[in-house]
Amino acid sequence: MAKAVRHRGPDWSGNFVANKTILAHERLSIVGVDSGAQPLTNEDGSLVLAVNGEIYNHRVLRKHLKKPYNFKTHSDCEVIIPIYIEHDLDTPKYLDGMFSWVLYDKNQDRTIAARDPIGITSFYQGWSTKTPGAVYFASELKCLHPVCDKIISFPPGHIFDSKTNKTTRYFQPSWWDPTRVPSTPIDYKLLRTTLESSVRKRLMAEVPFGVLLSGGLDSSLVAAIAQRESLKSKRAQQNGHIAGSSSHASQPGEGLVGINDENELSTVTTLPELNSFSIGLANAPDTKAALEVAKFLGTKHHDFTFTIEDGLNALTDVIYHLETYDVTTIRASTPMFLLSRKIKALGVKMVLSGEGSDEVFGGYLYFHNAPSKGAFHEETIRRVKDLHLADCLRANKSTSAWGVEARVPFLDKQASLPEAFRLKGNVNLP
Repeated sequence: MAKAVRHRGPDWSGNFVANKTILAHERLSIVGVDSGAQPLTNEDGSLVLAVNGEIYNHRVLRKHLKKPYNFKTHSDCEVIIPIYIEHDLDTPKYLDGMFSWVLYDKNQDRTIAARDPIGITSFYQGWSTKTPGAVYFASELKCLHPVCDKIISFPPGHIFDSKTNKTTRYFQPSWWDPTRVPSTPIDYKLLRTTLESSVRKRLMAEVPFGVLLSGGLDSSLVAAIAQRESLKSKRAQQNGHIAGSSSHASQPGEGLVGINDENELSTVTTLPELNSFSIGLANAPDTKAALEVAKFLGTKHHDFTFTIEDGLNALTDVIYHLETYDVTTIRASTPMFLLSRKIKALGVKMVLSGEGSDEVFGGYLYFHNAPSKGAFHEETIRRVKDLHLADCLRANKSTSAWGVEARVPFLDKQASLPEAFRLKGNVNLP
């Protein structure tokens, strides 16, 4: 089952077996490269964790634990274990990131599973009539379909508890209710600072990373902020002030990448320049625009082209990895799938992308026809709730097909999302 998703985690494989529970993990190492092999365990092996994703506030969580915890790795995901010890089913409420994880509590013979609020990482749950009482979880359908006769997409913002066999919603922000139309006037400065914060935390890495650049507003903004933050981190590294370069980790936060309490970033810029990537048919206007943006920002840009024949030849593989026959998703995923292969060949393992901005801010053309502010707001909420079935699925599976991770700053639960939905009160409609 696990081998079916080895493309998502080509760096290492791990497994754990106890009682009637099996955890298997295929790892793509981006944080805690040397020490973060999974499944992760606590000191006595009674808690075991398998995670797909990133916990951007892991340094902050480590620092503010109520009781001392002996961390065994530099992995950002290991902090989920002590948070579970302290907060039980409320654990995902404390996590700022994108994630799908399964935790096994050996002492209670209990399995907990959770998915991030928007469903940025793919996650599925299955059952089989041949093994009554057993529950299966996986990042892709292809792991489950050989053994399960019932499979669902695990709902974003929910947590499963085997003790009660119930799945409950933990993510309940005020903006989730489409009838609560925001009235706060737009503060563009606040939107800017929140987006900057969203991009900054997603530059947490110990491996080469880059940005996807289409030449449009959303990806250009992300690239601009990423370039500024990368140059800042590079200067810090040159001056010897980056926490990630420390060889000691005896204190919480030491030797770790990520943001701290002051929202300051520690990362490892292994490449001399920020790399940006675009792809399109020959002479496509989007790729020309991307070149102009890259030149202005000073990124090392990689401009790839593909032919219609290339796209047609890739369709079978695209559908295999996406696990959907939705025409729109397949059409949008094909260039991203081809580009991800090029990106991986260049040694880059993580990219920032602009998914979610059109849903959050009502950027699609048809939003101009909204009959009222209430209808405009309701439609943005609906689109965000369905992202795990469309754009998030595309971004996650198109890149993961080649062992690349995509991060999406516009879907930050603590910054971009709440501020965007709180500040749409004076949106102007025709």
